[in-house]
Amino acid sequence: HYTLIFPHSKVVAVAGVPLIEVASRHLLTPYLVFKRAIDCGVAIAGLLLALPLMGAAALAIKLTSPGPIFYTQERMGLGGRRFRLYKFRSMVVDAEKDTGPVLVTSNDHRVTRVGRVLRKHRIDETPQLFNVLKGDMSLIGPRPERPHFHEEFCARWPLFERRLAVRPGVTSLSHVLGSYDSDPEDRLRYDLIYINNLSFLMDMRILAATVRVVLGAKGAQ
Repeated sequence: HYTLIFPHSKVVAVAGVPLIEVASRHLLTPYLVFKRAIDCGVAIAGLLLALPLMGAAALAIKLTSPGPIFYTQERMGLGGRRFRLYKFRSMVVDAEKDTGPVLVTSNDHRVTRVGRVLRKHRIDETPQLFNVLKGDMSLIGPRPERPHFHEEFCARWPLFERRLAVRPGVTSLSHVLGSYDSDPEDRLRYDLIYINNLSFLMDMRILAATVRVVLGAKGAQ
């Protein structure tokens, strides 16, 4: 799987977590400025191109499930700054009313029929392009975690805090090489690989892989 994004790289282990050619370079590189410009340009183009699809998704949600079309949730952003993440609603209303915060699992009964289709094609994530324009997120980066789970995972895996070193992303390495409900420890491995090898070429490879996932309707494999 790693060869999809890093065809000529060597995998090494740091604290039990696989990293690829870990370099001691600072994250504040000129590419981060360029990356932000790319984010804004692609997000605007993506929203324009996706408008018909987003309209169809909104209509499908409204006609098949009572409740709002959009769903917002607090997430952890760059440097620990919290923000509201936008999504198309793919679950029943008040899905966690009786349970409190619960991670999504495969075949989760809370996910609606339309929601399963939206998740399979990653269409539920398209409203996050607005988060990209606001500066909350990047197109590519670690998926933003909820504060409750962020604290829980940091207690279990101290390296989890390092995910906040970059802007969270609409798509990520874990999205294209893992699965929608990947284990948090697996996602952490992918995220640390990404952060330690951040580059334009890697972002383009992840973006291309994401397009294949969406068009192939395979979910992340």
